[in-house]
Amino acid sequence: ILDHPDARKAHARPTPKGGGVGPVLAFVLGMLALYHLIPLSPAAETRYVGVILAAVAIAAIALWDDVKDFRFVVKLAAQGLAALVAMGSGLVLTRLSLPGLGPLELGLLGYGLTLFWILGCTNAVNFLDGMDSLVAGVVIIASAALAAIAAIEGAWFVHAAALFLLAGFLGFLPFNLPPARIFMGDVGSQFAGFMLAVLGIAAAGFEESQVSFLIVPLLLFGLLFDAAFTLVRRALAGERVSAPHRSHLYQMAQRAGMPVRVVSGAHAGFALFHAGLAFLFLGLGPEQKPLVVLPALAVQLLWLGVVLGAMRRAGIGFRDR
Repeated sequence: ILDHPDARKAHARPTPKGGGVGPVLAFVLGMLALYHLIPLSPAAETRYVGVILAAVAIAAIALWDDVKDFRFVVKLAAQGLAALVAMGSGLVLTRLSLPGLGPLELGLLGYGLTLFWILGCTNAVNFLDGMDSLVAGVVIIASAALAAIAAIEGAWFVHAAALFLLAGFLGFLPFNLPPARIFMGDVGSQFAGFMLAVLGIAAAGFEESQVSFLIVPLLLFGLLFDAAFTLVRRALAGERVSAPHRSHLYQMAQRAGMPVRVVSGAHAGFALFHAGLAFLFLGLGPEQKPLVVLPALAVQLLWLGVVLGAMRRAGIGFRDR
């Protein structure tokens, strides 16, 4: 399966895609070993079997999409069904903690927020997978940090799942470093986004207030900020947000003259910074924990300024093709 260069893409020659099959298989084999070889392990929680199967289904449909190139609405419907399976397994946000207000019971709103988060995270990771090693590097750092935090909290399924993600993408990364010999494709990016999304919901169970849900959004903050900023900017500009484009911040940075290694390295640096904030998060009180997002936001606003400055010097705008 070849990804051919075009005006929206950063690579210059046809490159194989679908390399995300490797991390998916690593994860599946790890889970099979966990549930069949050591079924009494505290990590082998039966309530998560449906989540694993839903993630595999997402990967299978995404692999088919790598071959057939489905419309976005088809991919969104498949993601929605997988999200409903995860929610049917009990992975639903039931309360939200806000500074000054404390935990608020969400009721039915929790189902909507959970669905929005899973779909948003899955697609944010998928949208940002357009540059050599960018998403793979972030997923590796986020998975390593989440595995360590889950071990500290005694959340053994989250720990094992994050370790299997880490192992799979570590094996993939050498083939995806610039210039990439293979791309992960939707099969890898949608699978990683979906699994990290549901692990984020599972992480909400680390604390009764569920404020620990913020751990995974914090670890992925660089990807989420770029995706959200781009979506809002295009909507305000009157563009069709589902149409293909090449105006994400990471793409604009590369188009403005920043080398691919620099842009991907910057996102890896963001992920390391966010991992440090996540460990700091563990030691804060319930009222202070949501505020740990502010330094992450400040760094992303600084990155936005850097990219806008590079665009100005290069004489290009978001609408330039």
